[in-house]
Amino acid sequence: MQTTIFLQAALNGDRIHPAAPRTPTAIAEAARAAVDAGAQSVHVHAFNDAGQETLDGGACARVLRAIRARCSATPISLTTSAAIVANPDERFSIVEAWEEMPDLVTANQGEPGIIELCELLLSRGVGIEAGLLSAEDARAFVLSGLARRCRRVLIEPLDSDPDAALEHAAEMEDIVVSAGITLEQVHHGYGIACWAVNARGLARGHGIRTGLEDITLLPDGTQARDNAELVAAAARWIRAHLGGSARGSSVVV
Repeated sequence: MQTTIFLQAALNGDRIHPAAPRTPTAIAEAARAAVDAGAQSVHVHAFNDAGQETLDGGACARVLRAIRARCSATPISLTTSAAIVANPDERFSIVEAWEEMPDLVTANQGEPGIIELCELLLSRGVGIEAGLLSAEDARAFVLSGLARRCRRVLIEPLDSDPDAALEHAAEMEDIVVSAGITLEQVHHGYGIACWAVNARGLARGHGIRTGLEDITLLPDGTQARDNAELVAAAARWIRAHLGGSARGSSVVV
């Protein structure tokens, strides 16, 4: 019987919300609140002094140190998104200069240069969360041969329409599983589709992700106050699912 399900909090990204943290102190406080609400890991983006997302090693290190001072046992995942640095050679050089390492990074498998970036980070002891945004990403991941060295795979369809997001999540999952990849999976979507993708993933026993990077609304459609409120809602879903599994049923969401 399954007794635990992984829950990650994605705290900021480029989300515009009053509680989306940007400074190292605010990110660390949001991380602590999310962990207290039930998150087992946090995913964060660093920002520069101008308020822009950055992969700069100094900015990333300040965020890592701030979170570790408040949540010393919590694995921290940093972004490596090409949306922040589009040129793969420039991105590689920036990440190569990092002196303080995160526990994990998300690495979107459809981005140019991602295999080389993963190889670099793996050589420095950083875990890889392989991000799959589409079926094409899933196929590229299977062919890359990286799976055996990754920590987990993220099934994260970009569709705003919940039905389309569910269809694409199922397609990506099938590609991964059919290739014999048994990595832990974490399922999430974006915007209104996020909770639908979470619910499907949870019903299949997978981990889930929530937080202001992904969604600003609670499952009942009301605006979330902050990351902790979103995490608390996801944690309640997980508890209900595990309790239902113990009785031979599944949670209805």
